[in-house]
Amino acid sequence: MTPEKFQALIAEVTGAIAGRPLDGQLASFLNERFPADGPEFQAIAAACRDAVAAGWMCDREHGGIKFGRVIKPCAEIHDFSVDVVEMADLVGPQHAHPNGEIDMIIPLAGDAKFDGHGAGWFVYGPGSVHRPTVSDGRAYVLYLLPQGAIEFTRQ
Repeated sequence: MTPEKFQALIAEVTGAIAGRPLDGQLASFLNERFPADGPEFQAIAAACRDAVAAGWMCDREHGGIKFGRVIKPCAEIHDFSVDVVEMADLVGPQHAHPNGEIDMIIPLAGDAKFDGHGAGWFVYGPGSVHRPTVSDGRAYVLYLLPQGAIEFTRQ
């Protein structure tokens, strides 16, 4: 897996959602169009595992969270950025999503859930704030951020 091949996989998803509001309807669309047991979701999950093993994804670590921005916002993926984190049974730093956040939840061990949601897609709307939490196991969470916007806040 190369960064270029990974970007091509992500472009398929961002092409399907470009211009849509970030809301519960988008989460439903993503879960129907790219279900967790479907080929596109599984290809992205495998690409994440391969990229982490190759050392270019989740190449930083702080507080038990492995993370990294994989793709900066660009036209090829409709001005989304892509970040991937690996978390196991912990709560991450509080942050806000000025333009919203789309989460792809990829359980790796146990019955991992991200903010209470299992394998699949979850969407936070513009202006939302949370402390990302993985419970009941270990997971990758891939974040699509419109224009790469994220603001870490004081807790």
